[in-house]
Amino acid sequence: MLTIRLLRKGKKNQPSFRIVVVDKKKSVKSGLYTEDIGFLNPLTKERKINTERAKYWLSVGAKPSSSVYNLFVNEKIIEGKKIPVHKKSKKQEEVKKEEIKTETAQTADLKNEEIKTEEVKTEEVKTEEVK
Repeated sequence: MLTIRLLRKGKKNQPSFRIVVVDKKKSVKSGLYTEDIGFLNPLTKERKINTERAKYWLSVGAKPSSSVYNLFVNEKIIEGKKIPVHKKSKKQEEVKKEEIKTETAQTADLKNEEIKTEEVKTEEVKTEEVK
């Protein structure tokens, strides 16, 4: 599977990145990539992306990494919302898990209530048929 991701270049404390298309199973650090689409320099805010090639690789089925996806959204190559890239703290993850648990419990309660009301309705219909 092909991915579009960043390849770090540059000296220590002077990063610059190449935007490359690479097979997901191969390491980018080996320098073996399918195609170089553009570059990004975060220090000077300079970026250059070959939009035609990026759209081609996306149409072929290459999946962009979350950082590259957000970069493509900024450059209006892809339409959509940005993906949160930063990791969440453990407290935030626990809060989300608790929210999910309460939501599932509430939906389960609602389903149980619906089943009970359906049972009551069917019993009423049966008693009316018997009369």
